[in-house]
Amino acid sequence: MAQCVQSVQEFIQDSFVPLVAALCSEEAERLTRKNNLGFSELVKPFCRLTSEVHMRDPNNQLHVIKNLKIAVNNIITHSPQPGGIRKLLNDVVSVSQPTEGLVTNVITAGDYDLNISATTPWFESYRESFLQSMPASDHEFLNHYVACMLVVSSGEPEPVEQFLKLSQEQHRIQHSSEYAYPKWFIPNTLKYYVLLHDVSAGEEQRADSVYEEMKQRYGTQGCYLLKINSRGSNRGADEQIPDPWSQYLQKNSIQTQESYDDGPYTVISNRNADHLISADLDNDIQVDGLSNNFKAHPLQLDHLSDTSSSFDGTDYIKTTSSLHESKKTSSGTPHGACLTLTDHDRIRQFIQEFTFRGLLPHIEKTIRQLNDQLISRKGLSRSLFSATKKWFSGSKVPEKSINELKNTSGLLYPPEAPELQIRKMADLCFLVQHYELAYSCYHTAKKDFLNDQAMLYAAGALEMAAVSAFLQPGAPRPYPAHYMDTAIQTYRDICKNMVLAERCVLLSAEILKSQSKYSDAAALLIRLTSEQLTWMGMDSDLRSALLLEQAAHCFINMKSPMVRKFAFHMILAGHRYSKAGQKKHALRCYSQAMQVYKGKGWSLAEDHINFTIGRQSFTLRQLDNAVSAFRHILINDSKQPAAQQGTFLREYLYVYKNVTQLSPDGPLPQLPLPYINNSATRVFFGHDRRPSEGEKQAATHISLDQEYDCESSHQWKELEEQVVAVVNKGIIPSNFQPTQYCLNSYSDNSKFPLAVVEEPVTVEVAFRNPLKVPLLLTDLSLLWKFQPKDFSAKHNGETKELACGNDMIGAEVIAEFLINSEETKMARLKLFPHQTGELHILGVVYNLGTIQGTMMLDGIDPSIGLQAGKFVYNGMSVRGRQELEIQGPRLNNTKEEKTSIKYGPDRRLDPIITEEMPLLEVFFINFPTGLLCGEIRKAYVEFVNVSKCPLTALKVVSKHPEFFTFGGNTAVLTPLSPSASENCSAYKTVVTDSTSVCTALMSSASSVNFGVGTGSQPEVIHVPLPDSVLLPGASVQLPMWLHGPDEEGVHEINFLFYYESIKKHSKMCHRVLRHTAVICTSRSLNVRATVCRSNALEDEGKGDNMLVFVDVENINTSEAGVKEFHIVQVSSNSKHWKLQKAVNLSEDKDYKLASRERGKLCFKAVRCKNSGENYTFADIVFGNEQIISSASPCADFFFRSLSSELKRTHTQSNMFHGAAKQPFDEAVRLIQKCSEVDLNIVVLWKAYVVEDNKQLILEGQHHVVLHTVGKEAFSFPQKQGFKKILGNSDWEDLEQESPEMVLLKFFRPENTSLPTRPTSEQLSNLIKTSLHYPESFNHSFHQKSLCLVPVTLLLSNCSEADVDVIIDLRHKTTSPEALEIHGSFTWLGQTQYKRQLKSQEVYSLQLKACFVRTGVYNLGTHRVFAKLADQVTLFETSQQNSMPALIIINNI
Repeated sequence: MAQCVQSVQEFIQDSFVPLVAALCSEEAERLTRKNNLGFSELVKPFCRLTSEVHMRDPNNQLHVIKNLKIAVNNIITHSPQPGGIRKLLNDVVSVSQPTEGLVTNVITAGDYDLNISATTPWFESYRESFLQSMPASDHEFLNHYVACMLVVSSGEPEPVEQFLKLSQEQHRIQHSSEYAYPKWFIPNTLKYYVLLHDVSAGEEQRADSVYEEMKQRYGTQGCYLLKINSRGSNRGADEQIPDPWSQYLQKNSIQTQESYDDGPYTVISNRNADHLISADLDNDIQVDGLSNNFKAHPLQLDHLSDTSSSFDGTDYIKTTSSLHESKKTSSGTPHGACLTLTDHDRIRQFIQEFTFRGLLPHIEKTIRQLNDQLISRKGLSRSLFSATKKWFSGSKVPEKSINELKNTSGLLYPPEAPELQIRKMADLCFLVQHYELAYSCYHTAKKDFLNDQAMLYAAGALEMAAVSAFLQPGAPRPYPAHYMDTAIQTYRDICKNMVLAERCVLLSAEILKSQSKYSDAAALLIRLTSEQLTWMGMDSDLRSALLLEQAAHCFINMKSPMVRKFAFHMILAGHRYSKAGQKKHALRCYSQAMQVYKGKGWSLAEDHINFTIGRQSFTLRQLDNAVSAFRHILINDSKQPAAQQGTFLREYLYVYKNVTQLSPDGPLPQLPLPYINNSATRVFFGHDRRPSEGEKQAATHISLDQEYDCESSHQWKELEEQVVAVVNKGIIPSNFQPTQYCLNSYSDNSKFPLAVVEEPVTVEVAFRNPLKVPLLLTDLSLLWKFQPKDFSAKHNGETKELACGNDMIGAEVIAEFLINSEETKMARLKLFPHQTGELHILGVVYNLGTIQGTMMLDGIDPSIGLQAGKFVYNGMSVRGRQELEIQGPRLNNTKEEKTSIKYGPDRRLDPIITEEMPLLEVFFINFPTGLLCGEIRKAYVEFVNVSKCPLTALKVVSKHPEFFTFGGNTAVLTPLSPSASENCSAYKTVVTDSTSVCTALMSSASSVNFGVGTGSQPEVIHVPLPDSVLLPGASVQLPMWLHGPDEEGVHEINFLFYYESIKKHSKMCHRVLRHTAVICTSRSLNVRATVCRSNALEDEGKGDNMLVFVDVENINTSEAGVKEFHIVQVSSNSKHWKLQKAVNLSEDKDYKLASRERGKLCFKAVRCKNSGENYTFADIVFGNEQIISSASPCADFFFRSLSSELKRTHTQSNMFHGAAKQPFDEAVRLIQKCSEVDLNIVVLWKAYVVEDNKQLILEGQHHVVLHTVGKEAFSFPQKQGFKKILGNSDWEDLEQESPEMVLLKFFRPENTSLPTRPTSEQLSNLIKTSLHYPESFNHSFHQKSLCLVPVTLLLSNCSEADVDVIIDLRHKTTSPEALEIHGSFTWLGQTQYKRQLKSQEVYSLQLKACFVRTGVYNLGTHRVFAKLADQVTLFETSQQNSMPALIIINNI
């Protein structure tokens, strides 16, 4: 239980005090009314004695009485009605509320820190009023009147006669059968005569004379002269006289709440409360003098239809408010205005005199008389009675348990019965604090009552015996709690008297609490709170609520606090308070219990508590608390069923609607639903792109439907940086800000984004509905703030003084937006800026509501399939908003940021609206989705300016410039034909005559003409717009040639279109448009080529000729319907070499390759005249049309692929370059240069494809870049390492394997480091040797045994430096295989020659070979050593012949 102001001893003593009746004349009552007080009210503050009192017990022992209090009440001639009692108790509890500064206990138990009110004054007020309002009963005498004061005014004509009348009236009330109430202790009631004298108005001499007459008539011990009203009512009120009456009048007894009309002396203090008591109760209660009979008990209600026991919340609030008003009125009226402090002392002295001289001697005398009567009467009758029982039933009467006893509560004793006399004596002793004698009498009476099975009497004796035992000084015996338990059970189960049972519980619980037996006290309190007890005569809800709350306090005050039991019983108490109409107390109980359940995972309990708190707060008009409670229900992850969640939501909306109606002009409230995932908010700048139309395919650009790809985003940023660097002459401006059309949580949002005026800003908000019921948002739009600024002014950022309205920013409103149960749904909201400035998007504003019929019917959710515009409101929606607050990324750069938690800004919702800019849209016409590897296809691109500004400087940048071209700068464009692949070639062609077959046709071109010049970026391509400007609303179509990538598979190729406005802006310099083309390529041809030096020295001794071997294989698997490939032309382009003619070409000049077929071609290449930076193109045509390889698009793709190849090899060489230079690097470079060849081969082909019974001709080209003599090159540069090791057929097998196989490396990457000395292969190419001799030689060995054959050795210096050469003829073949095949011969003459060859010099050396027999001989046995002339012998090595020089020696 909670702490109480009084100790348990003080509480019990004040609960049972001697009762004194007061009977006043009308004139006496008038005197007291001058002070706004009745007589009983006048003396009430002075009824506690300030000094000890002494009296003697029957054994003549002196007994000390401390702190005695008496109660003086007006006589009320009928018992209080149950309805009035209920009304009184309800009002007492409702008025007593916790004050603002109420002391709270902080209980710490485990993880709980609870703030709990230390005291419960409403419970103490209830308990005091309950005990005071208990009606008198015949089975006990504690609330029977012991004495009666007869009060008469000295101003009356005949005061003595008035005393006589009052005495007769008292005698009639006590002894007449027409009055069953009040109850009197003994027949001979003490009468005390009080003469009331008004000092300010009465005659003091007359009062003294009347008093003298009274003393003679009634004795000095039986009368008193009380002088009051010393201060006149017309005196000034400046004197501050204390008001001791206010505290008593606020908690007045029941007579202040009811009206009685039973006689002239009935006190009526408040006539306004008449309607609260049932008027027909008096007719239902039969007063027959048997008040101890349960059926006639005044508080019995089971046969009444009392409607006042149930209180409606609204009526209750009205009643409480009226009570507060009456309280204010009473508290505002001054009490004791005519009384001085001397009068206060006189009243206090009067009470003491009455007690000392009248009341206590009377009680002492009565106790002696009762004791004597009991001794004289009981001695004989009791002994006879007990002897009779012993004779018939043995020496001991077996006690029966309570359950075995019959309902004998109706047993009556006559008033003079010895058992009642014992009880009467016990009660008198108890009232004057003689607890030892009282206990003895109660104990004796208890036995007698139990023997007679008078259970009501026995229960009363048990109750008071237990209390007396507890109150005995020195505690000679322990508190008999079992007495109380028996009494409670008897009252409740047998006597059916809940009022007396409740009194027992209140007394016993307080005693147990004082002994720290909190568990027993809680069990006792809970026992009386059953719902089944409501019919037993009193409204049990208020009683149960109070007792449950006290039980909860018992649990929390235990040595080991039981927190959850405390919370549970507080919830029960709150529920019963609510049923009793005590809304404030119910709210308080639920709020205290919430401290335990909050945040502990008890979601269902938390929901119930919050829901109840919300309802009670709303009833009490605490709307903010109600909104907060309902908000908690909705924002937590609720586990409630859909129907319950719907109820919560509707209640919340209803409460919120009431809140908003109180302040309709206030700011919009924050709504808790639906959830908004702030970090998932995306912002898109610009118009939605037009969809594709027929063969027109719009540029993909970027949209909110695309998912964010970090790698792709980085690639776009690199492309933009690349084109910006080209535009700004290789330098990226310091204020460069990459264009971001779509901002999300992954993008860089540290800078203010740029938006363009008149272009929409789209915000995608991620809503999530956590409930199982659908939510309907209506009139959904963005909440924003705008500051107009003119960025074109001289002073950048000058603010215009403009009012911000809808004319500056237009907002799109979504009429209805339905979010189904537990659904996450995106809403895209647009703003249309019409003015430059700074825009701040703050949040969203909408009406939150529900739709009708969202319950599950037959397992089908009707919310599924609902369409926009067809929702039915249930009439409940509120207008509110939610903020969009996005937290930036956590900073982690400096030490301070790493050691603390700091977040950077996220400005995606704060765009800057810039001036008008051009807006480009791009459409692709006849753009293919599938190509053969190397295929050339012609398409068209349409550029449309959809803005009001002209655009210029249109460029496109891509990581794959070899994929497309717009044609060369000087190329003659082919006619615009959308179906070029069917009717005419995509190439520029010229018809050839038959004489030019196998002979190269020459042309030249510069790479600058095709956008690939020295120092330029081949990835950045200028788009050739007419006049370089695209006017507003204009469109232009340009041809675009596409080249299928050499590798099969799916390719994503990114295009970034860059353009600017003619007018320069301070904020936005350019704009970009993105397009991602997805091309699926399938296999076509595989081309391999090798170049080697020709040993034949022709053309007047010049050795500048080579052989080029081209190996072409059809690796197409007929997936694309390709029938066959035709090689129509092989072209070369180089600055130094050119193809001259085809070697060993078959007579059939139509060169076809069916599936899986391979063809070999051999060409002779010669060095061409130096043409500066121009490339020489040589075309060898196999058909009737020459494709001009130096024109678009053939040359475009060649130069672009060459540029990509050079870039790749340049990157590789940079990776392996060392910083330190060796002293012989130049020599190494010269030797390596001898092995290098700058020759590029282009194989042009046609493929015949059958598609839909229609034959199409596809065209294409493959490039092979030849760098080194003798080294094979491929048209698949990225996979050449595999092919070199495995060969072609093995490579194809490998391609069919799983991707894991492809990742294996079977070769070492070449050129891992720059060689410090040349390889033997490179050295062998320094000098080219050639032997000139007859293929067969006839000699007659019979005539001459030695055969001498002249042989010419030609040495050609292939380098650009002087070379020292040593020819050694002493080399002998040692291998037996070579001897068997070729035989042995001898060189005649000088065996070693030393010569120095100038650059490109050809030297002829005459030799003689000697043979001794016929046979086939290999003349290539000589060894040639070479070194650079200015070097030492570091690089000297042998020159190996590439093939044997065979000679046949014949004998004739």
